[in-house]
Amino acid sequence: MTENDDLLATLTRIADALDRLAPDAGGANDIAAADAFIWQAEGDRLVPVTKVNRIPIDLLKGIDRQTDILVDNTMRFATGLPANNALLWGARGTGKSSLVKAVHAEINRQHPRTLALVEIHREDIPSLPNLLALLKETDRRCLLFCDDLSFDAHDDSYKSLKAVLEGGVEGRPENVLFYATSNRRHLMARDMIENERSTAIHTSEAVEEKVSLSDRFGLWLGFHNCDQKTYFAIIEGYVRRCGLDDPRIDLQAEANEWAVTRGARSGRVAWQFIQDLAGRLGKPIDLE
Repeated sequence: MTENDDLLATLTRIADALDRLAPDAGGANDIAAADAFIWQAEGDRLVPVTKVNRIPIDLLKGIDRQTDILVDNTMRFATGLPANNALLWGARGTGKSSLVKAVHAEINRQHPRTLALVEIHREDIPSLPNLLALLKETDRRCLLFCDDLSFDAHDDSYKSLKAVLEGGVEGRPENVLFYATSNRRHLMARDMIENERSTAIHTSEAVEEKVSLSDRFGLWLGFHNCDQKTYFAIIEGYVRRCGLDDPRIDLQAEANEWAVTRGARSGRVAWQFIQDLAGRLGKPIDLE
């Protein structure tokens, strides 16, 4: 074998390896490929999600008002009517992201394949203009979702979001709606707001730029820790759906002890208890 043959063989192997690593151009960014996607900023790619991690809407307890408002807003958008961007804010584990995913599933249950859910991670917000440029080329309605959105001191990536939500020359495409969840009502920590006020000559102007981001969301939905009655209702709903009834178990006593050890009652704590209970009983969890 000559040196040229060796070189050709090596280059062939390199080319084959690169082909395997490269995304499939034929299926890249096909918004009809699935009902849910994750945006990968590196490479500007929409990655289809075949099975969304979500909870059926009827198992979400204690947030009936928030559910009704978000379903109505999303349905209007899905059917081509005006709708507002939504900020779901409040305590951890109270069902904010679960509600967004459940509402998406409910809309598509009533109107199959109408709405695509596209999740963008907090750290990828600066790539938002690229994502919107891609989505506006499709006729499909797209629900853009960012979980746990917040901004820290000296973080100016929120400016990309402000221009998209309202006020920019181009704004968001008509076929895109933006939903975000956050533990913070104004998307920035209280100590940041107080620090800006204490060091500024004009205190009201000091925080206006950052606080005004939350004003770009036409719909604010607050979430709070549930009371004991709602907590038990969540537990019982899961137990019935998953077939976890067992006469040997004092369900309320164990569920209450579980909440006490975690210092809170919430949908997330209830779900963690259910996973523990199902594991002890040797039963799989099926919410469908």
